[in-house]
Amino acid sequence: MALFFLFVLANSLHSQYVDDSTLLLSKNDMKWWRNAKLGLFIHFGLYSILGRGEWVMWSERIDTATYSPLRDKFICEKFDAKDWVNIAKEGGCKYMVVTARHHDGFCLFDTEFGDYDSRNSAAKRDLIAEYVEAAHNAGMKTGIYYSPLDWRYPGFFFPDLYRTNAEEMKKQTYTQVRELLTNYGKIDILWYDGGEDNWLGYGGLMWNGSWYTRGFEKPYTGKFSWEPIKLNKMVRELQPKVVISQRSGWMGDFETQEVGFRGKPQKRPWELCTNLSGGAWGWTPSCTTSIMSLDSCIQLLVMVVSQDGNLLLNVGPKPDGTIEAAQVQRLKEIDGFISKYDESIYNTQGGIYDARWGGTTVTDKAIYVHVLNVPFDRTINLPPVSQKVSSARYLRDNKKATFVQSDDGVVLTDIHDKQKEPDLIIKLTLK
Repeated sequence: MALFFLFVLANSLHSQYVDDSTLLLSKNDMKWWRNAKLGLFIHFGLYSILGRGEWVMWSERIDTATYSPLRDKFICEKFDAKDWVNIAKEGGCKYMVVTARHHDGFCLFDTEFGDYDSRNSAAKRDLIAEYVEAAHNAGMKTGIYYSPLDWRYPGFFFPDLYRTNAEEMKKQTYTQVRELLTNYGKIDILWYDGGEDNWLGYGGLMWNGSWYTRGFEKPYTGKFSWEPIKLNKMVRELQPKVVISQRSGWMGDFETQEVGFRGKPQKRPWELCTNLSGGAWGWTPSCTTSIMSLDSCIQLLVMVVSQDGNLLLNVGPKPDGTIEAAQVQRLKEIDGFISKYDESIYNTQGGIYDARWGGTTVTDKAIYVHVLNVPFDRTINLPPVSQKVSSARYLRDNKKATFVQSDDGVVLTDIHDKQKEPDLIIKLTLK
């Protein structure tokens, strides 16, 4: 799976979008999302049964006639949406995003477009309905992941050769997006994936034992189109304030980076999504042994929020619907750290980031200096600040930190970290 993720990361650099700002939410409507900072991503579906990742149907070229009967084994007997939401809350997450339908086409919701869904599986449940209700009851911001891409359709692989089939796939997308935004009450985030034109016509031919593709640097230019502006105008009519990701082919309300950080976008809200356990996003037996360390999680969060982004951490529940205990524990540990220093994370804006030592987050009244690595000379030089710094204190114990402010900037000196915390935070209070 590692090769696959390198592949996704490389190809995500070439994504093509329609720039149209008329559908963008206002800064005020985006404020809650930008203040949230941390979310929980959940990948769950038929692929969870096989335990070889959410791309198993594609990577192993499993015929639809062989793959689709997995729904008769999709019991998820221990699935409890309340547990999922509680895990998110106990992990310090302010929003969630759950896969309503991944690229294999199987829906976790009751759809009128065919019967390939959890209601018609062995579970006989609408999992999205249960999830949304639990999230609403808990005051959790509710996100839904949806993939227009569907491997069951030849029209996805050859949209011009199988144009009628591609149009049927498109009809499915419009129908199901409408269902998701009509049947479940308020949805806060619509997280598309795979709806960009450079995915169309992707693969389909065998070459040297692998899929053949024209390459993401050469987007599809045929006659078929998802018409992303039309699609998202419909979305705005149904739920005017929903925050929309960029992966439908429209620019979206925020940019998404996947797995690896590629640099701060210019003047755009952005989010980094990555997997808490590495490897596949859907459940695999090895997910507990490859889990990110607490220090790595905290340091990644600081890197993202100090550059004014959000971090969306993914877990893949087991086939029975439960989330691995090791993942739950790590999320609790993340919250255990953040809860002590939440003023420096939530409701802040990004300041600066320096890979040598860390970064800053800011509010109108304070600058929070997140020291991930204490410099050898125990000194950090910050840019000039228009307001006067009235005090500098370590958040962990409120002890004074040494600083000098001048027209050239603010210099912190004699920085000490005897407790060796993953993020040593110094609060500069502004007058």
